[in-house]
Amino acid sequence: MFILIQLKTGLEGRKTLYGIMKNRLEESGYHLGGNWDYHTGYFDRVLNREEGETIYIRAPFDVIAGMLDEDNASIQFKTPFIIKHVVNIGFESEDSSLLTSTFNQFQEPVDKDGRIPDKSKWQEIGVREVNRLIAILE
Repeated sequence: MFILIQLKTGLEGRKTLYGIMKNRLEESGYHLGGNWDYHTGYFDRVLNREEGETIYIRAPFDVIAGMLDEDNASIQFKTPFIIKHVVNIGFESEDSSLLTSTFNQFQEPVDKDGRIPDKSKWQEIGVREVNRLIAILE
């Protein structure tokens, strides 16, 4: 389970073409999150990373025309949020390869609650980041 902070912003309901937005956002440090399918997805950006803790901003969207792997797919944004993910860093077992033992993004989080300290600070940072995202959209 992840703890998240929903951000009330002007992003919700905005529409654009996937290919245009993807290219613009990648230049600003965003990437398409791994849990997408052809009808829904997330643009994610790391806001803070310390040891095994990473705080992301996540801008979810639905595909309203076409399919996500098409640049001309039309997307509509939903409510963005801040999310924290905590993972183990270090060797999990002697059988682990060096690459997977250093950082495995698919392992169970250390802190399943993923509490985000200083919630108001991260809300403020998140709203600023969403405003930057909206400026990229326009």
